[in-house]
Amino acid sequence: MLLVIDVGNTNIVLGVYNGKKLLDSWRIDTDENKTSDEYSMLINQLFLFSGIEIKAIKDIIISFVVPNIRHSLGNTIRKLFDKEPLIVGPGVKTGMNIKIDDPKQVGADRIVNAIAACKKYGGPLIVVDFGTATTFCAISEDGSYLGGTIAPGIKISGDALFEKAAKLPRVELIKPGKTICKDTVSSIQSGIIYGYVGLVDNIVSKMISELNVDTVKVIATGGFATLIASETNCIHIVDKLLTLEGLRIIFNRNVK
Repeated sequence: MLLVIDVGNTNIVLGVYNGKKLLDSWRIDTDENKTSDEYSMLINQLFLFSGIEIKAIKDIIISFVVPNIRHSLGNTIRKLFDKEPLIVGPGVKTGMNIKIDDPKQVGADRIVNAIAACKKYGGPLIVVDFGTATTFCAISEDGSYLGGTIAPGIKISGDALFEKAAKLPRVELIKPGKTICKDTVSSIQSGIIYGYVGLVDNIVSKMISELNVDTVKVIATGGFATLIASETNCIHIVDKLLTLEGLRIIFNRNVK
């Protein structure tokens, strides 16, 4: 079995594959203050809850966008599984041509998502990842990574509003169903969510124009994908497990 781990700024997403079949997946908080012992206990409990044996894991692949957690999580993997994981980064074969000025600047999660989306849906396409930051990535018809856009995530946008406007309360990020709202909470929800929908539609529209092709598939992933995608005019598919699938594909491209 293969354990895949995506370490994001807000969440760590883990999944266990038996061949191409995803047996189970989990999402936990990214916490730079957690020790390797704490992560070991947490992951062990997740495996026990799902009925998956630790010793059944034969291989591990990890992508990081949070360097500070790499040491503690690396120790966790060695302690719990007694294995060295494959780390997505320089020297790892992705099978994707990255056509930007400095390929090393592209976050591992963006490449992983692009590889999975290209394999599953074919190019040309745009991948929108709703995480701590919202990333927009363009992939050509021949499967090349062309670049993209990075915007503040919807939660970051909301947090900035609550922190800077003293009288505005912190609200749950749910759709109020209208934009002419009769109370402060609904007004804030409307502004954050529908304003963000406008941001997504506008950026995707401009990217499609720059790609200059007849048909472009737009794939959404990440924690807030479902919330935003249902209100947009541009997103065709929501694939919440895209990153895990990308890690599985990359692992298979790097083993004999």
